[in-house]
Amino acid sequence: MTELEAILDPRPIIENIPHTKIRQFAAEATALEVGDLRDVCQPGKRYTLLLCFLHETRTSTRDELIEMFLRRMRKTRKAAREEPQELQEKHRAIEENLLGVFGQVLQRASNASDDEILGTHVRQTLEEEGGVEALDARLQAVAAYHGNNYLPLLWRVHKNSRAVLFRVIDLLAVESTTQDTAILEALDQISQNRNSRRNHLPLDLDIAFLPEQWRNSVATRHNGCTVLDRRSFEVAVLVHAAQALESGDLFVIGSSAYADYRKQLLLWTDCQERLTKYCNAAGLPGSGAGLVSELKAELSRLCTAVDATFPDYSELAIDPDGTPRLKRLKARRTPEDIQVFEDLVRDRMPERHLLDVLLNVHHWSAYTRHFGPPSGSDNKLSDATRRYLIAVFGYGCNLGPSQTARHAPEAINRHTMRRINAQHVSALKLEAAANDIIEEYVRFGLPQFWGEGKAAIADGTQMDLRENNLLGSRHIRYDGFGGIAYHHISDNYIAVFSNFIACGVWEAVYILDGLLLNASKLQPDTVHADTHGQSEPVFGLAFLLGINLFPGMRNWNDVIFHRPSRHSRYKHIDALFGGVIDWALIEAHYRDMMQVILSIQAGTVLPSMLLRKLGSHNRKNRLSKAFRELGRVVRTLFLLRYISEVEFRQTIRAETTKIESYNAFLDWIGFGGSVIKSGDPVEQNKQIKYMNLVASAIMLHNVVDLTDILETLVAEGYPITRSHVACLSPYAQEHIRRFGWYFLEMEQLPEPLKPRSLQLAA
Repeated sequence: MTELEAILDPRPIIENIPHTKIRQFAAEATALEVGDLRDVCQPGKRYTLLLCFLHETRTSTRDELIEMFLRRMRKTRKAAREEPQELQEKHRAIEENLLGVFGQVLQRASNASDDEILGTHVRQTLEEEGGVEALDARLQAVAAYHGNNYLPLLWRVHKNSRAVLFRVIDLLAVESTTQDTAILEALDQISQNRNSRRNHLPLDLDIAFLPEQWRNSVATRHNGCTVLDRRSFEVAVLVHAAQALESGDLFVIGSSAYADYRKQLLLWTDCQERLTKYCNAAGLPGSGAGLVSELKAELSRLCTAVDATFPDYSELAIDPDGTPRLKRLKARRTPEDIQVFEDLVRDRMPERHLLDVLLNVHHWSAYTRHFGPPSGSDNKLSDATRRYLIAVFGYGCNLGPSQTARHAPEAINRHTMRRINAQHVSALKLEAAANDIIEEYVRFGLPQFWGEGKAAIADGTQMDLRENNLLGSRHIRYDGFGGIAYHHISDNYIAVFSNFIACGVWEAVYILDGLLLNASKLQPDTVHADTHGQSEPVFGLAFLLGINLFPGMRNWNDVIFHRPSRHSRYKHIDALFGGVIDWALIEAHYRDMMQVILSIQAGTVLPSMLLRKLGSHNRKNRLSKAFRELGRVVRTLFLLRYISEVEFRQTIRAETTKIESYNAFLDWIGFGGSVIKSGDPVEQNKQIKYMNLVASAIMLHNVVDLTDILETLVAEGYPITRSHVACLSPYAQEHIRRFGWYFLEMEQLPEPLKPRSLQLAA
């Protein structure tokens, strides 16, 4: 960062260039090698590319610095939290030691004749046991274990990395999004005292931004005055500065991911022109009062309806302590001869090599037409299509350029393959290629038996990464080091969008991005997920975006139901409710919420960026409170349907199981290795999209082959019903070969693609 800032500040020079153009020029410069850049004959273009590249590199480097700062503070807190647990086995010995010291003090106190002798004996006892500081450290450790208070243990973890943390802070221009600058003043004070050896600092600033437990930890009495414990105060300020950056209360000038989100929102004057049209299209009231009136009536109606049907509804029971329980869902019935039918179809699937599948699908959809230099000029590659297909195969199966070139020496070498990946293929081009395949996929009638394409299922699966990786971390849920490949697949099985995110983040933050960034022929308006794919702000944001969020929630009975009003009472289900909706808050901030929604629709900000800032760390932001309150209404409506409609729960369970099959399918495709080798977040994201492209190609080819087989079986008189076909999926893989020498016969063309509809018995 220091070296980049020492070159020059490109912002004043390129300030009149639109941001999208800056990103485009920077991407073009990134793809070029030094020699290629020198060959750009127009100096003006060459300097523009370099300036845009420098600007984007400074921005991304600053974002990465902030992310590393946040991860370091999270790691510090985690290590301090875990230390009391590690003391569980050895705390007895520490306690016995402290009790022994206390016993010696008591014994000598009983034998001492005056205070001077007592003081001498006490000091001697303490010195014999390691000194006051050592004994105090043991006492703090035991106190933390017993009181579950890890705050006194933070300094021991933090002190080893404090020097580099201060270097990072010196490089970042941090500002506040509110009028409250107390945390900035505290940051300035700890920076000024970073080299101080004093144990205490004067309490001459406002520390109200710290929760009470933290204030009790940093404020202490010394010489009759209330002062700040320098070490505890330093850690507390850095921890809460990190939380403020995550929530949006602080921002960094020159950052992208941690910029002032308010400047990314449309001006309200621009929103007013869009509001009526958007509300009419989304079916939303055009005012806060109208929204509150509509939601309040719907919540009251549904609460009353569920309460009325409870005595006759055998699926739901409420324990005497108020805990609700649902009966386990029964599996849906399948045709008795389904195994015979699946074996028959499997035996008739023609054997194909994976490369031939990619080639045939290319002839049908021409998806490699999107690949090429970022400038849009001629690719200057001989036999370009063959090499593009080999590159898709090599990267999509995680073989990498070296292993792919060893098995396809006549088609490509590793240098050409790396060049294709760096200069001819981007994440956006891979998405466009996959969308071409989806367009052919939905022309067939067979996928309609699996789903209408109106719903998407979102879930993440862990991908291993090498150590020292910006997105990589260890997480107890996945039991390994890596990142998360977060997929959105349609209810007819094909993936519509994928992203690579950090391990350990709340996946719900990214659940809406996939639907809004999806540019394919399939445009779902409903999204299913697991428990990690939902939260109150996500429910609120999804509702205003016109998206139905229907997650499968394992812990649904731990979630608070909210009443329409404090006077609402119900005969049978009253024990479910633990909160009351604050309708005034929703109405008061209707304008703020719609400004966010219209900005998202205009593409100036992503839901994930806002949801990161509206998370649990943010207790003051009005947007956070408003979306959380709206989400409580929408989630209560969802939960009332979830507990009262068996068919609704069955649909959610059936859809969410599809994503597990897709994750297993991708594992089979990535036979070249389970580790993403690159440490570059851009390349990691491209790796996931390569795999999705290969998966989509296989699925289209399987649909073609399955349609041929089913038509033949119908012609032969086999009694195929919709229930039979619904049990199939395009994830068939037993008939596909992946290994051997890789060679493409470019002159061997498949039959022209003729999409057909299946006519089956009910």
